[in-house]
Amino acid sequence: MSRNKKAPQAKARTTPSVLSWRFALVMGLITLVFFALVARAAWLQVIEPDMLINQGDMRSLRVESDTVMRGMILDRNGEELAVSVPVEAIWADPKIVIEKNAAADERRWHALADILQLTPAELLNKIGSNTQRRFVYLQRQVNPAVAGYVKQLKVPGIFFREESRRYYPAGEVTGQLVGFTNVDDVGLEGIEKRFNDYLTGTEGRKVFRKDAKGREIEVIEREQAEKASNLQLSIDQRIQSVAYRELKSAVLSYGATSGSAMVVDVHTGEVLAMVNSPSFNPNNRRNTPAYLFRNRAITDTFEPGSTMKPLAVLSALEFGATSLDSIVDTSPGYMRVGGSWVRDGVNNKQLDLTGIIRRSSNVGVSKLVLSMPVEHVLNLYANMGLGIDTGLGLNGESSGMLSHRHRWSDFERATLSFGYGLSVTAAQLARTYATMANGGISRPLSILKLDQPLPGEQVLSHQNALAMLEMMEANVLPGGTATKAQVRGYRVGGKTGTARKAIAGGYGEDYVASFAGVGPISQPRLACVVVINEPAGDFYHGGEIAAPVFAKIMGASMQLLNLAPDAGEQVRVSVSGGRNAG
Repeated sequence: MSRNKKAPQAKARTTPSVLSWRFALVMGLITLVFFALVARAAWLQVIEPDMLINQGDMRSLRVESDTVMRGMILDRNGEELAVSVPVEAIWADPKIVIEKNAAADERRWHALADILQLTPAELLNKIGSNTQRRFVYLQRQVNPAVAGYVKQLKVPGIFFREESRRYYPAGEVTGQLVGFTNVDDVGLEGIEKRFNDYLTGTEGRKVFRKDAKGREIEVIEREQAEKASNLQLSIDQRIQSVAYRELKSAVLSYGATSGSAMVVDVHTGEVLAMVNSPSFNPNNRRNTPAYLFRNRAITDTFEPGSTMKPLAVLSALEFGATSLDSIVDTSPGYMRVGGSWVRDGVNNKQLDLTGIIRRSSNVGVSKLVLSMPVEHVLNLYANMGLGIDTGLGLNGESSGMLSHRHRWSDFERATLSFGYGLSVTAAQLARTYATMANGGISRPLSILKLDQPLPGEQVLSHQNALAMLEMMEANVLPGGTATKAQVRGYRVGGKTGTARKAIAGGYGEDYVASFAGVGPISQPRLACVVVINEPAGDFYHGGEIAAPVFAKIMGASMQLLNLAPDAGEQVRVSVSGGRNAG
């Protein structure tokens, strides 16, 4: 009986409660986690979705660019002076190279290093050990043969990218003028730098989304490529080549440190040739000293010497201090001016204006300049283009030096007449002589081919300008100082210049020899300037070393342009198309 009474009590103690505290704790935790997940999902997808969007875009969005070639640089006849050729760049994805252990395949890895001219260790060091980096250039602008060889190696993580490389067909002939670009096709010197924006196009761009299999499923954004523009220069490559050949030959023959030459169309101001020596090959600039990149025709200044004498005579004619039939007594071949001496090589006695130019008389031009205010001389020099830029607009162009101070000694005024006390560039001198040949109309120079000449200004009387051409023609005929400037079959004229180079405290023993002239005299078309800097040896006068270069350049240029020979014509000089300032 006692056992039957105790059994129900034991059963009552083991019956569980409806909701124990453990169950409540688990349910509470589950509910808390659920709400946390909902809150996190809401935060990521509603409040701050950018991170997920960025992650998704990294996996599915791709951007493709269309490569746009840099514009070509052409000469006036369409000959190519600078072109872009398609090449490839070799690059590596460090993450793939490391994960695939590409360096473990020694045969392929060593072959890749050899073709890139690196040691295997240098190649591995260039790629690095950072798997977060996804792009590193191994070599830029490789030729197709190298790219093809590397592709056949099939090294994991090595890829290729299309790009372009600049090529200059004329090489050193147009080195300083055209300039060059860097590896990213950005102009660094010359025309390439000056017109970089014009020559650079805009790459096309497409943003699209792809699926897991790499298929394009959506184009999100598309920008059309803008093709680069070609640039046509005023340069005539035929004349450029002749000018460079003759200038280089003279610089080497006379042991000169450098030289420059220019040819200008006197009617339009277009530069047909602009050369310097020594030059450089823009296609291979390795170990080339930076000073060779300088375009000396527009950057380097020099005292022009006797090439200023035509301007001194013209200033006296324009002022009215002399006339075309005036006679100047230069006896005894020297004169004292303000405590210093002005000398001629010989006693030329009495000279007319043509005789002063033909005999290059320092005494004669000094007397003319001293007979009028110095301000008038300076103003005429400035109006002819000295002391200002030429209008070329090229980087690094110098404006020379033409002082406009209030006080001038008589000796300084005298030396101003034969080219001391001022400095010019070859480009300025070419513009000055082009003005005389164009009937006194001064136009800015242009390095670009023009459809119409730029507006000009009448700075000399037409009569005096034409008279000066005949005076300069006398200078190249027997009895003049520039007989070596004669051109067979053509009438030409010009003036020699020989000036000592200034040093600290005075003048040294080095010279600048120059010649500036025009042709053909009967119908002037071209102006040419030749400058030889610091010739070595016994020959240093402009008439001896610069005049022959002028003759060769001018003769070839007139023939290339099919200008009619006019030697022996007894006609008065005429200027076609240049009588009215435009």
